[in-house]
Amino acid sequence: MQLTLVRHGEASPAVNGNDHKRPLTERGHLQAQQTADFLQQGQLPEIFVVSPLLRAQQTLAHLQAYYPHTPVLICDHIKPDDDAKTAVEWLSQLPFSNIVVVCHMNVVAHIVEQLTLDAYDPFALAEARIFEQSVIANGLSTLKQVFVPTA
Repeated sequence: MQLTLVRHGEASPAVNGNDHKRPLTERGHLQAQQTADFLQQGQLPEIFVVSPLLRAQQTLAHLQAYYPHTPVLICDHIKPDDDAKTAVEWLSQLPFSNIVVVCHMNVVAHIVEQLTLDAYDPFALAEARIFEQSVIANGLSTLKQVFVPTA
């Protein structure tokens, strides 16, 4: 089973405290495109899982250009301040063997902590990490590949 975790690209600052509607900057779109270009070289995702926040949705749009028929699940458990344990439990229920998740710091790094039992390791903007595991559960994932965009 393959699980790919992607952090969104660079986003504009919040306006009037509204974090949910922060769009990607031009640089963020470039980062997201570089990550999509990298992932399309070896990925055959069965499902995309994405945060409801705009910057994650815009990052995912770059991946969807390569996989227009791959279904998308919007997950309300992978926002910046969400609990990684809850996110891992939710992801573990999905009946797919190749999942791509697009979400946010800090939750994405905490998900990795849960999956690998390694120390907290922040993601760069639009960074992708690919993991292999038999099932999604604490301590069972092995990091196979990392991509960090240069934009």
